[in-house]
Amino acid sequence: MFVFTGIGTVINVVAIVIGGLIGLVARRGIKERYKETILAAIATCVMFIGFAGALKEMIVIEGNHIAMQGTLMLIGSFVIGTLIGEILDFDGALERFGEWLKIKTKNEGDSRFIDGFLIASFTVCIGAMAIVGAIQDALTHDYSTLAAKSVLDFIFVMIMTASLGKGCIYSAIPVGILQGAVTLLAGVIAPFLTTVAISNISFTGSLMIFLVGVNIMFDKRIRIANMLPTLVVAALWASFVN
Repeated sequence: MFVFTGIGTVINVVAIVIGGLIGLVARRGIKERYKETILAAIATCVMFIGFAGALKEMIVIEGNHIAMQGTLMLIGSFVIGTLIGEILDFDGALERFGEWLKIKTKNEGDSRFIDGFLIASFTVCIGAMAIVGAIQDALTHDYSTLAAKSVLDFIFVMIMTASLGKGCIYSAIPVGILQGAVTLLAGVIAPFLTTVAISNISFTGSLMIFLVGVNIMFDKRIRIANMLPTLVVAALWASFVN
């Protein structure tokens, strides 16, 4: 059976849109106080998923002892990556794109549109599954990783849309752009994605996902988009530092 390159990303984008539309329909029948409680539940789950993912990469068992690894990589990658992100201001660019989407889709009256777009985008874009899955899709036509991610994104975006509104649906756009770009550049990126590099990406990405939960739960404005270069630095760290 013929499978075209990039089908995993297409499935992922479609899953997000369908999940978002279902959440949008469900939103109409949910009372406002229920939405607040659901949002708190989402934040709790996101923080737990991010924290658990980070611990999995950080803690190693050596005989009868528990040791920690990757602390220097974590600090170094976040400091360097965030500095690059602040200079380039990815957060501002993404927010301006959200504002543009809000106007173009005639959702000026939706006060939570940009929040929903940003929060959902970070949740479904950050992580090793997006990068590794897109490369597998390009090089071996194996889209199973992205298919599994699509199921998770479908559930997350459906629940988020029910609470935060239709801005969450448009997180399909950055997912398509990011995973599509990785698929196109797979031949260049793949040599750098060693086992250690993937572990580093998962480690740093999990902490960013935790921060997404913090933003939701405590109504913070941590500029997570400006931390995205951390993922690249973490991957390169495995090649040039380790």
